[in-house]
Amino acid sequence: MRILDNILGTLGNTPMVRLDRFFPGPASLAVKLESFNPGSSVKDRIGLAMLEAAEEAGELRPGDTIVEPTSGNTGLGLALVAILRGYRMVCTVTDKIPQEKITLLEAYGVEVILCPADVAPEDPSSYYKTAERIQQERGAFLPYQYYNQANPEAHYRTTGPEIWQQTEGRITHWVAGIGTGGTISGVAKYLKEQSPAIRVIGVDPVGSVYRYFKERGELPPRDQIRPYLIDGIGEDLLPESVWMDTIDEVVTVDDRSAYKAVFELARCEAIFTGSSGGAAAVAARQVAEPLSGKALVVTLFPDSGERYLSKLNDDWLRQQDLVP
Repeated sequence: MRILDNILGTLGNTPMVRLDRFFPGPASLAVKLESFNPGSSVKDRIGLAMLEAAEEAGELRPGDTIVEPTSGNTGLGLALVAILRGYRMVCTVTDKIPQEKITLLEAYGVEVILCPADVAPEDPSSYYKTAERIQQERGAFLPYQYYNQANPEAHYRTTGPEIWQQTEGRITHWVAGIGTGGTISGVAKYLKEQSPAIRVIGVDPVGSVYRYFKERGELPPRDQIRPYLIDGIGEDLLPESVWMDTIDEVVTVDDRSAYKAVFELARCEAIFTGSSGGAAAVAARQVAEPLSGKALVVTLFPDSGERYLSKLNDDWLRQQDLVP
């Protein structure tokens, strides 16, 4: 019988689709759609990988509590595993994330703790430090996707090989958003082992640290790290889960361009992604524009726009001055 033991059996092997209407060529542009994972995001991959690594190391036992600072998707990816393996789940999130993600986490039985977004990472009220405090107070296990090497390694083992196989080794450029850095880094390492000529381009929101760090080898001054409205990518610190040496270049995308691309993709490709997917699409199209017909640019949409409906509507966009 072809009946899976549980929902985690549907993880991975997500489809890849050409974006010929969004970018008609002459180069080819394709996207890997991670919303087809069981928890509807790319972070399902690392949720399973980080907890399996902890189980193998003897750091997790049934009944234990897991705590993680998250923008939502990693928390849900962890929650799927926690439910099936008997763990309690706590997520610290910033007040920047959409209400849909909080409601979704709570629907899966996750305890959600809201923290301010406009504070430094080292501030005791930040969602990073709040998670660390809960780890100490409750004896919880903290996977910490920002430092956990099982994060990029999951993509090295799964996402990278999938992309190589789906493109039959013809990929020439890999373009992806940088959040914790795990997705772009793990895939980049695998692809470059297959073909060192593949160029890897990271996508960073304006106001984040990655482009500055890639170009100068240090974090920007604090006054150059500014809030942005793109969800799920960008950082105000440099996580250990990003393998910067695998990334050739980092480009920035502004909020308006990312959100505009979300609706362009929905209306020309019938693909509804979130703002991080919109940012990736903008950057991938810019990379593809000067290339010849032999080039194949591949990007990745981390999740679905359905997770952001409280933002992806005319009223919110007007309030943020993101539409004319």
